[in-house]
Amino acid sequence: MDFKDLFRFLEELQQNNNKEWMDANRKWYRSLRHDFIAWLDDLDLTMAQLHDDYYPTPGKKGINRINNNLMFHPNKPVYKDHFGAGLDKAPHSADFYIEIGLKNCLLAGGFWRPDPKTLRSIREGIDYDGEVLQEILDKPSFQKTFGNLYEDEKLTNAPKGFSHDNPHIDLLKNKTFAVVHEMTQKEVLQPNFKEKIVEVYQEMLPFRRYLNRTVTV
Repeated sequence: MDFKDLFRFLEELQQNNNKEWMDANRKWYRSLRHDFIAWLDDLDLTMAQLHDDYYPTPGKKGINRINNNLMFHPNKPVYKDHFGAGLDKAPHSADFYIEIGLKNCLLAGGFWRPDPKTLRSIREGIDYDGEVLQEILDKPSFQKTFGNLYEDEKLTNAPKGFSHDNPHIDLLKNKTFAVVHEMTQKEVLQPNFKEKIVEVYQEMLPFRRYLNRTVTV
């Protein structure tokens, strides 16, 4: 995968973010998309060997559309400034997300503003054994890789049905349960980029497994 070419394409796209430019450069886009899918397929095969419950996700299934959803966000540009994809993408489970773009290059995972039923299940799991999640979050290598949970909207008061003096109240107030590892374009262009993704994936795995357990029990 020629990520230099991908970045170059995205730069020109953002300078000409319209359908006319995309139509004129459709061949370039399709070539990059084809290569990105092949790269995802290779990464998917590599990560499938890491553990038995990995959920195989072909690149065509994992890749996101480059078009923004203008129906719900009419003020956004027509096209995104990144290529994104999800792997290990079992239904109703915590995400593992890859984004390669101009503003952000990152690896992320968890649940981004889950639906009320899923959010309730996560909170019930934390109420039961939140110390297990806290231990995962406090692990030095986890802190080095991700820092804390992704900063998003939080409740001011305890969620309905939970006491304000719950020992895990700070976790329970979260609406999003996700972590992010940010990277630079320079890191993406390094020969060991694939190995770096695998390393971050494995560090994130206990966190995602904990969340998945709360929504499946």
